[in-house]
Amino acid sequence: MVPTLHNVATRLRIESIRATTAAGSGHPSTCCSAADIVATLFFAEMRFDPKRPQDPDNDRFVLSKGHAAPLLYAAWAEAGAFDRSELLRLRKIDSDLEGHPTPRLPFVDVATGSLGQGICAAVGIALNARRIGSAHRTYVLLGDGESAEGSVWEAADVAQHYELSNLCGITDVNALGQSQMTAWGHDMEAYASRWQAFGWHTVVVDGHDISALLGAFDRARRVTDRPTMIVAKTIKGKGVSFVEGLNGWHGRPLKKDEEAKAIAELEAQFLAEGGGPDVAPPAVQPPPKTGARQSSGRAEVTPPSFALGQSIATREAYGMALVKLGEVEPRVVVLDADVKNSTFSDKFEKVFSGRFYQNFIAEQAMVGSAMGLASRGAIAFPSTFACFLTRAYDFIRMAAISRLNVKLAGSHAGVSIGEDGPSQMALEDLAMMRAQPNIAVLYPCDAVSTERLVVEAAYHDGPAYIRTSRPKTPVIYGPDERFPVGGCKVIRQSRQDVATVVAAGVTVFEALKAFDELKSAGMAIRVIDLYSVQPIDEKTLRQAAADTNGRIVTVEDHYAGGGIGDAVAAATSGAATVHVLAVREIPRSGTPEQLLDRFGISARHIVETVRSIAG
Repeated sequence: MVPTLHNVATRLRIESIRATTAAGSGHPSTCCSAADIVATLFFAEMRFDPKRPQDPDNDRFVLSKGHAAPLLYAAWAEAGAFDRSELLRLRKIDSDLEGHPTPRLPFVDVATGSLGQGICAAVGIALNARRIGSAHRTYVLLGDGESAEGSVWEAADVAQHYELSNLCGITDVNALGQSQMTAWGHDMEAYASRWQAFGWHTVVVDGHDISALLGAFDRARRVTDRPTMIVAKTIKGKGVSFVEGLNGWHGRPLKKDEEAKAIAELEAQFLAEGGGPDVAPPAVQPPPKTGARQSSGRAEVTPPSFALGQSIATREAYGMALVKLGEVEPRVVVLDADVKNSTFSDKFEKVFSGRFYQNFIAEQAMVGSAMGLASRGAIAFPSTFACFLTRAYDFIRMAAISRLNVKLAGSHAGVSIGEDGPSQMALEDLAMMRAQPNIAVLYPCDAVSTERLVVEAAYHDGPAYIRTSRPKTPVIYGPDERFPVGGCKVIRQSRQDVATVVAAGVTVFEALKAFDELKSAGMAIRVIDLYSVQPIDEKTLRQAAADTNGRIVTVEDHYAGGGIGDAVAAATSGAATVHVLAVREIPRSGTPEQLLDRFGISARHIVETVRSIAG
């Protein structure tokens, strides 16, 4: 077995070098350092069906050090998932073998390459195995350089909290980063002591000793009360003498003459005892069948039961909606970052504690774990204060690249939260989310629209963001109203409308106050609730512009850049002049009413703007 695995690892090194040289870019040296680890994992440790990579009982592998993608692709080709000739199309525009892994490939669960994220996703994948009752194990390969990322240690803490014995990490300690030696070099104790301090079972091995790796994986499988981290000492560029352990080779493919020299050297390392260079790899072991399966389709949720005029905050309606959805949809899981009693996600926890995951104050781990859960079929709702999602924005960006069904919810948005002050006021979140082209951005104004949009988000194909508010607002919609993603609601209109006011969330009610004041003065306006900021209802907005002489006023509890005003301006380009009312300076503490007025987004400012453009 050991000689055969040695030869597999040698082939993986050769294929990684060939692929990166053909591409003219890539990271062959980091592939070489981890080749023995990956060969041992794929062909002696993991149980999976290479022809059915999405089988729910397959062991899962996450390449957190995503720049070693050629090694991952070579391993799957070696396992028979596709023809190895495809490896030479690495990084080509018409190939899914991209520079870093993405789920365009059926054996990749989450996109990686932004370091420090793979282990967070692996936590979610391991949690999902428990949720569906699968015995599969999750393996994640980290680089030593990425161990400097704080998200790694957020994930470490969450994993030990949930005693994820079905999770095994491997840190490839090759001592070299992109530009210099890593923080701890080859000080193996520095790595081991940190993982031990976080409560992980820790094993230190020579990462090029296959017998030692086999023993480490065996020990990891026997641990039943905590996750395991195998800390593997390796050499960057292992197997190629003129690259081994030398700085300056990160992200550098070999030139043609260097490739020939390296491959000749590697071919000389094949062991005859293992059958030579052409021997077939050990047969991949199929997973044990547990009968774990995912539900599918859209469940029916009963209509909202709120009364017209009832006063309730959209953040509270969000929590209530999660419970209703969870009652009929077992795929729904909810994640929190120690604000569950403010986002009201604790309502879900009280009913479905087994599907509620507390990450404490670790927003990166929360969103990363949600990515892992969603990649394996869960409908994941991570929620926190909207402003704190900025901490996890890189994870949100990667969730968008992965096209995952992560349903983010941000509460306490805008100056309307009041006295807590600007550090707690999300005023850039709509811009953040809109910047990703495939994230649905939803902003309900009352309890009915919130409940409907939670369900719509759940079944929307891809990531979604729901913005909720702190103040209580009256219910203005009846139980039969529908809120499809990409729509809006025209809630006031007449043939005499002199302008259109587009609002969302709390500013809908400022717009309605402005409507009443202007109506009493004999001036009519159209009012639109833009509950779907992205995708946007361009048709309705352009019709409103045509009906109101091209005059549109937008009002939003958000900074001017990238928010509702910009979205409406883009949708009505050439058809309207858009006057944007938004927060244009750093706010301060005060009552919600004071802040809405001081920062230019109250009914008074809407009235003044309409009169100035249409009077």
